[in-house]
Amino acid sequence: MPGALGFIGWLIVGGLAGWIASKIKGTDASQGIFLNIVVGIVGALIGGWVLGLVGVNTEGAGLILTFLTAILGAVILITIVQFLTKKK
Repeated sequence: MPGALGFIGWLIVGGLAGWIASKIKGTDASQGIFLNIVVGIVGALIGGWVLGLVGVNTEGAGLILTFLTAILGAVILITIVQFLTKKK
């Protein structure tokens, strides 16, 4: 997420992206607002990295692409955590 959003923007976009990703993955009941924010912000980094691998430049792409990138990355993050914590 570019610096234009500022700290509060990171929190808002991260929280919303983390919340939507938790709804998609069915983990909303176990996540609070703090975890949603963390998942969304880390998800934005993961999403930007993944999209960069396939040639999509997300830098300066605007709020909507930043938000969608954060959701993508948050879903990936939650999926990885679910896989690693799955009971055998």
